[in-house]
Amino acid sequence: MTQAGEFTYRRIHRASRELLFDCMTTPEHLTHFWGPAGMTTPLDGITVELRPGGRFETVMVNMADGSQYTMRATYLEVRRPERLVWTEPDVEGGMTTTITFSDVGGGQTEVITHQTNVPQANSSPEARSGFETSLRRFEDYVAALASA
Repeated sequence: MTQAGEFTYRRIHRASRELLFDCMTTPEHLTHFWGPAGMTTPLDGITVELRPGGRFETVMVNMADGSQYTMRATYLEVRRPERLVWTEPDVEGGMTTTITFSDVGGGQTEVITHQTNVPQANSSPEARSGFETSLRRFEDYVAALASA
């Protein structure tokens, strides 16, 4: 058995905690940024049951070859607008993602994404790089919303 990893990502966004939380929990927002570069997540491939024990599922489609990747998770904690926690039971070890939204003043919010029990397949430099592009897509989407 491979050892699971742990990763933390921090970003500051010029947007409210409420907007950022809603972007991470509303299919109409998620469809615009969910997944790494080169992937799309159609609206009809997103399920959000926003409550502890509720489902969070996405079907990402590779734009180059049409292959699909399904992410299935269960919400463990939902506290709008400060905290969101889900676990992916299908992933070896039950990878858990915790996102905290902290008001840092000046109309800015720090978003910390903390992942635990990250399996080796999701810990490779290529997988981490793909996750980083997903965070950039989120950042770009939120910036466009905030400036509209």
